[in-house]
Amino acid sequence: MRLTELPLRQPAYVDLIDWSALSASDGQRLREFGLCQGASVEALHHGGLLGRGPIACKVGRMTIAMRRNHAAAISVCIGPRDDET
Repeated sequence: MRLTELPLRQPAYVDLIDWSALSASDGQRLREFGLCQGASVEALHHGGLLGRGPIACKVGRMTIAMRRNHAAAISVCIGPRDDET
């Protein structure tokens, strides 16, 4: 599922990021925020009119605001990571 579809307050982890859907500078910024395969994420709030604006997310221990089109490039999985089982 995409990060945009993740229910609020549902812990998950990043499964895959479609870097080709992001500009080089946007990809670099997301990497600096700690977004990489296996990172823990949690959607906290959908902003804007009807919840169609930016998404507030918890990445690790940091809370960031992310554009919806950036969040759509991130696939997440719910449940324990494969390396934690």
